[in-house]
Amino acid sequence: MITHTLRSKTVSRRAERGQSLVEFSLMMMIILSLLLGVLDVGRAYFTFLAMQDAAGEGAMFGSLHPTWKTSADKTDPNNITYRVKTSAPTGTLVNWSSATVNIDTSGGTSIGNQITVTVTSNFQLVTPFIGTIVGSQTLPLKAKAVALITSAGP
Repeated sequence: MITHTLRSKTVSRRAERGQSLVEFSLMMMIILSLLLGVLDVGRAYFTFLAMQDAAGEGAMFGSLHPTWKTSADKTDPNNITYRVKTSAPTGTLVNWSSATVNIDTSGGTSIGNQITVTVTSNFQLVTPFIGTIVGSQTLPLKAKAVALITSAGP
């Protein structure tokens, strides 16, 4: 009788050997999915901050030179659009070739009016389940900066 009890315990331990491996695999998939989601959201936030910084740079330059909105020469640094697109450091997640820059001086370009610089870009999500939550793998990002015009410019 005693040997039967010992034998059944041995058999039950042997049958449970793979259980922890299965549990580990299931939990690892959940943890990795959450980690990738957090990294994707962090990348999107970093991209938004780069766009916000670029819009702020454009608004600051536009507050001094409100009429220098854009130039036909893409290498001319004396316009707001150039300042926005080159203010972010290289290697950021913003695709500046497809990003759009809007400059609004609807109140006029005289001193005391506002200039608004808006930067919009599409951010490509990597994690599939975040795209399912949002509804698309592309997340539209929009950053805006407003400044008072302090100089009528030369």
